[in-house]
Amino acid sequence: MCSSDLAAVLVGIVERNDGPAVLLTQRTEHLTNHAGQISFPGGSSEADDVDPIATALRETREEVGIGAESITPFGYLDGLDTVSGFHVTPVVADIDPRFVATPDPREVAAVFEVPLAFFADPANLRFRRMEYRGRPRDIVEFHFGDRNIWGATAAMLLSLVRRMEAVT
Repeated sequence: MCSSDLAAVLVGIVERNDGPAVLLTQRTEHLTNHAGQISFPGGSSEADDVDPIATALRETREEVGIGAESITPFGYLDGLDTVSGFHVTPVVADIDPRFVATPDPREVAAVFEVPLAFFADPANLRFRRMEYRGRPRDIVEFHFGDRNIWGATAAMLLSLVRRMEAVT
């Protein structure tokens, strides 16, 4: 195990008439970590969380108001160490398409969906180098409309797409 803080996110897939979509959030601008960024619902593990699924389900309820009764976890993506010091476990799950999001305005500015096919199209993937704390870092990003999905979230989406390609 790494020395990072443990965290989990919910990589939620919603089946829509035109194909599966991925549930994402835009964080509020006043947060200490990752303000304004696009992310999955999720956060730090707490003592009562028995596993990453429990963390992802709790955080999803807290951040966007979607309860466990609407979520069916079915797997994990590879864990990811973030530059902010977290070891994040992505929990992949189906979300009942009848869900009603009620975002917590202290943490979440918007809840939205992006078609999974968008992330699967290599034309939408960008690679770029940025400087973080004086060191160059290579990152991946996707631009969906006026939203820039980058960093750990984009890396997890790329991992999801690659995992899906490997099984088809």
